[in-house]
Amino acid sequence: MSRFNTKTVKALLTSPVRSTGRTVRNPQGGPGRPRDARSELFLLAVANFVTQDTFYEGGADRDDRFAALVRALAVEDPEWTAGLLGWLRGEGNMRTASLVGAAEYVKARLDAGVTHGPTGRSVVDSVLRRPDEPGELLGYWTATYGRAVPKPVKRGIADAVRRLYGEKSLLKYDTATKGYRFGDILNLVHAAPDPAKPWQGELFRYALDRRHHPDTAEVPGTLRTLAAHRELMALPVAERRAVVTAPDGAARLAAAGMTWEALAGWLRGPLDKAAWEAVIPSMGAMALVRNLRNFDGAGVSDEVAAGVAAKIADPREVERSRQFPFRYLAAYQHAPSLRWSYPLERALGHSLGNVPALPGRSLILVDRSGSMWAPLSARSQLNRADAAAVFGTALALRAENADLVEFGTSSAAVRHCAGESVLKILGRFGDLGGTDTTAAVRRHYRSHDRVLIVTDEQAAHSRHGGPTEQIPAYVPVYTWNLAGHRTGHGASGTANRHVFGGLSDAAFRMVQLLESGRAADWPWLK
Repeated sequence: MSRFNTKTVKALLTSPVRSTGRTVRNPQGGPGRPRDARSELFLLAVANFVTQDTFYEGGADRDDRFAALVRALAVEDPEWTAGLLGWLRGEGNMRTASLVGAAEYVKARLDAGVTHGPTGRSVVDSVLRRPDEPGELLGYWTATYGRAVPKPVKRGIADAVRRLYGEKSLLKYDTATKGYRFGDILNLVHAAPDPAKPWQGELFRYALDRRHHPDTAEVPGTLRTLAAHRELMALPVAERRAVVTAPDGAARLAAAGMTWEALAGWLRGPLDKAAWEAVIPSMGAMALVRNLRNFDGAGVSDEVAAGVAAKIADPREVERSRQFPFRYLAAYQHAPSLRWSYPLERALGHSLGNVPALPGRSLILVDRSGSMWAPLSARSQLNRADAAAVFGTALALRAENADLVEFGTSSAAVRHCAGESVLKILGRFGDLGGTDTTAAVRRHYRSHDRVLIVTDEQAAHSRHGGPTEQIPAYVPVYTWNLAGHRTGHGASGTANRHVFGGLSDAAFRMVQLLESGRAADWPWLK
């Protein structure tokens, strides 16, 4: 009789975030499962805005833990660490954490005297994706380790500025508020212009000249955007409003690289209807999303608003902007006009393109406990509780048959039906106090085909055991960690117990792999 080679045989599927097998106490007093160093760093990195406190961990302690993990793994496992940092700035879209990580990668390898694995130069280059980021990385390095900048940092930055520096980037980011101006960076790293960009030599010379001789620096005629900008800046203030209201005003502002942030200063007054309508055509999708309230306040016409709506809901623009899904929730909550509701709903849907349509019956548990309500960052009014609700609701709406549950000290089903608006359903979630995850699982699990828990994993103690222990071993449990704390609420990395993390929808790809019968790996190794 065949014992193993049967039609129902299933491969043992694994995922990369793994617990160590030990048990400790988490800050709630419940059992916590520590993870191996790679898993701990990954979950922290994808949720770490740097210097930001969480409910259970101060910003400084969190940053120290992040830096220590990067430094250790940069020496022990440089290929994996370099892959993480490049992915983190790209698909992971975590800007500051990746810059800090790259600096710590270089520092650790220099201190240890190791040369195997990806170079510090290549890692630094891989995390610099925006023209202001070379200055950001230098600012972190010098504030942390002093003004002596090592060659790997200099060379990585030199590689990046050849990709990133252009006329518009100089206008937008090379400002007097920056500690490191473009000219300072060029002097420090000795960056030569890209031979494939003949105009870049003139740009670099001008950036140096305007840094050291701002009153006499002349814009080369080959740099047309800068020349057009200087022409606008030379206009008397009394004549500037006429540029905005002229038929070619929008085109002239765009040709001069005039950003919406700079326009008010140039006009010497607030942006009114005419000013917004002139600059809107040259604004990017996320700049539009952030200014919907301002458009309404200025009385932007319905015709212009229709163009704004079309752009922010365009799937190509959503993909290009690479914003977290909860950014659209923030815009929805703060834009007063209903004319933005449907475009924001569509944009949110596009940003959740990786959410799988799960077959069968799914139990989706969304953590609404007190620890989830801290702001994601000092500059954000959004919190992990609402981010969790966005992801959980999107899963429920796409699933064939889903029970959507919110939990904290208590738990309750959240009403939803196919075709409903994600943004409207979010209004049905509440604030539920503590974190009795085990009670929520025991109350709502009814032989579902899978369980998904969106949480910070800091569950309270239960006499019944941990949350994942309440579910039969043959049923897959996916925990989505949105905070990156040190311990988890259950074992992971073994068959049918999986953890992933982050604030974007990219992690859903792991669910899709596992559901299709394939083992999931780190996302940069896919």
